[in-house]
Amino acid sequence: MALNKSNSEAKTREEAKKTKKTREKRKRIRVRLIPIWLRIIIVIVLLAASVVLGAIFGYAVIGSGDAKDVWKKSTWTHIIDLVNK
Repeated sequence: MALNKSNSEAKTREEAKKTKKTREKRKRIRVRLIPIWLRIIIVIVLLAASVVLGAIFGYAVIGSGDAKDVWKKSTWTHIIDLVNK
């Protein structure tokens, strides 16, 4: 038998196992602050924003073009032609 810190009461192994199991069950319960579906939506939105901002930064700052030209179709057809040829 195991003794408590105060040595006044004795616990059996079965009682110790029961209290340990109830503690483990309490620890396993997890409440998520942000649901999984919301996390997926947040990741998709952040990915799209990073692609758009990366295209604007690459074309306007690195390529020294106008940031508004990123949205023109002729710009993208020119980029695709350069990649394919």
